[in-house]
Amino acid sequence: MNDLKFAIDMEHDGEKYYRQQAEINKSNSFFTVCIMMAEEEKVHAQILTDMLNSEKLSKLPDANTLAKTKSIFEGIGDIKSEAKSIANQLDFYRFASNMEQESIDLYTKHLSDSVNQQERDLFTYLIYQEKQHFEILDELASLLRNAEEWVESPEFGVRKEY
Repeated sequence: MNDLKFAIDMEHDGEKYYRQQAEINKSNSFFTVCIMMAEEEKVHAQILTDMLNSEKLSKLPDANTLAKTKSIFEGIGDIKSEAKSIANQLDFYRFASNMEQESIDLYTKHLSDSVNQQERDLFTYLIYQEKQHFEILDELASLLRNAEEWVESPEFGVRKEY
């Protein structure tokens, strides 16, 4: 059960981190993403707490984070930022991606140790959620790197489409 308590603490730490980042990014579109991620980490912590307290889990919430995030970024235009700001945002995405990967690894271990179907369903759900979070963060970091590195000139040949 110590692993489960660790997972709950990890989810609370993730929620706290995303809320801090939301506060820092109040004036830009990343605020919405950070708040959404914080709320999801809060839900994950509650689900794990229910499991720790041996409460019967109700239906797991919708796991469609990626679709919600994509709609946030439709039509926001180009990201205009100073280099220092981009570096800070890239640091945020690297750190947050590492947090999400740690969650994936932990839940994968729990999945392999699961003794009943309810636990397998829970950890499969959490792994899927954390993989979506990782994908979101990775894509946002990629967009920032592309904005920093990309030079518009036909002489540079074929570029990866994004």
